[in-house]
Amino acid sequence: MFSTWPPIRQRWVVLAEGCVVKSLIADDDFACRFLLQTFLSRYGDCEVVPDGGAAVVAFEAAAGLGAPFDLICMDIMMPGMDGKEAVRRVRSREEAAGVSSGDAVKIIMTTAIDEERDDIEMFHEHCDAYVEKPIDLRLLLNRLKQLKLVGRIRAVESDQFSDAREGCYEARHG
Repeated sequence: MFSTWPPIRQRWVVLAEGCVVKSLIADDDFACRFLLQTFLSRYGDCEVVPDGGAAVVAFEAAAGLGAPFDLICMDIMMPGMDGKEAVRRVRSREEAAGVSSGDAVKIIMTTAIDEERDDIEMFHEHCDAYVEKPIDLRLLLNRLKQLKLVGRIRAVESDQFSDAREGCYEARHG
């Protein structure tokens, strides 16, 4: 089996129609991780982990370094810590740190299972969007636009990270 811990790092790039988005993908399925990583790495840094426990560790490490994630794509059904518990822990850490809801990481739940009642309630309480597997990349892009993670901004040089972050902030909060 392929191991993805420590997380795979992708070099970020800036697209004329996107922001620099730091993403975390938590999924036990290699093909799904690869698809999401390939798609999301066009918009910024992208880390992948194989389960919810590793996602919580990566989230805490990034926040501790002052470089939190903008987006987490979280599978629900994973071995070890599942996505539901990982999302609860991420939101709990944000609440304990005093992170406002506007500054909280955006979480998109991904799953191949039918929605059960508790999944629907957890989604509405803790997550920002939901994408069913197999993942439709057009739908995912639409969700990213709805969450104001990507959108039309000026093109920037790849070494102008701080300027790109300001542009993203304006696109999200302006």
